[in-house]
Amino acid sequence: MSRSPGVPRLLRRLNDRAALELLLADGPLTRAELGERTGLSKVTAGQLLARLEERGLVEVAGERAGGRGPHAALYGVVPSSAYVAGLEVLPDSLKVGVADITGRIVVEITVNPADGGDPVRTVHAAVRRACDTAGIGQERLKAFVIGTRGVVDPVSGDVRWSYDLPAWHVGVLASLRRTLGASVTIENDVNLVALAEHTYGAAVGHDDFVVIWAGVGQGLGVMLDGRLHRGITGGAGEIGWLPVPGEPLPADVSQPQSGSFQRLVGHDALRGLAREHGVQGATVPDLVRNGGEDFLDAVAGRLAVGAAAITVVLDPGLIVLSGDVGRAGGERLAAKVQEAVARVCPSRPPVVTTRVAGNPVLRGALVAALDQAREQVFSDTV
Repeated sequence: MSRSPGVPRLLRRLNDRAALELLLADGPLTRAELGERTGLSKVTAGQLLARLEERGLVEVAGERAGGRGPHAALYGVVPSSAYVAGLEVLPDSLKVGVADITGRIVVEITVNPADGGDPVRTVHAAVRRACDTAGIGQERLKAFVIGTRGVVDPVSGDVRWSYDLPAWHVGVLASLRRTLGASVTIENDVNLVALAEHTYGAAVGHDDFVVIWAGVGQGLGVMLDGRLHRGITGGAGEIGWLPVPGEPLPADVSQPQSGSFQRLVGHDALRGLAREHGVQGATVPDLVRNGGEDFLDAVAGRLAVGAAAITVVLDPGLIVLSGDVGRAGGERLAAKVQEAVARVCPSRPPVVTTRVAGNPVLRGALVAALDQAREQVFSDTV
């Protein structure tokens, strides 16, 4: 039986992709090192590098001194071969980050969405400004990932519901793709935080974990077997609506503060708790940072209500506290939540604080955008 003529082409594509991923993770590498790590012969590795150089994806990035012979050329991925954009949309600000294909952030800006009623115009203007600041053409952006509050439909990709971003509704995604191109994705902001923790933060090496976002709103990012769990309608993780003993059930889910768990651990609730304990501070994060042991125990006990419910349902290998309250409380608050969960649950997952530097939503959006761009750019090399 003759071999399919498509097989050599497929093998070259797979080898090219493996080499590019290896150069991103461990590069720069010599031709011999690349061949050794991929299992390719020196001749095949050389042909591969020549092919990728010709496509503008790989370049000589230096030399490695050898023994008595000539120095060996070091090859690395060309950072400017492609760029991506990540965005975080909030009611009063829009943050944009642009990264090259290696993941290096080249610019990060914040703009005021003055025309908040037109998401497409606002996003387009912000992306254009970020590109101008970075000195790159907008046509070089291969993927855009936008993080928003609320529920994103996992099938259509549209924002299905968001209480404080009413202009982000069904149809916005299609309009954004007409303006910016097909590579636009909208994702729930806490899901993006989970991606950032998995790639850069406290959950590196963990494929089963959750991120509890404790802040102005309450959210949950769930990673199972290394994949985000969004739910059938995209509503997985809306922990603010978790029923809590002693708190009334919501009468109207369109009201942002009506969720039982939200009323227990939201900013208004923590301010009241701080007054009871005589803790002072200008903001809720200040209260958490300045609070004594009794106040922090009380905060941890409230957060543990949600953490315990998550634990008995999902049994995660790790719980990461994020959001402005999680960051402010740090490892001290995380340890107290872990102790409180252990008192009421048969499972006792470790609880840690976030370790993502910078804006975690933006970092997660760039992680998702880079995955898309690399799939597009690296899979079409032959």
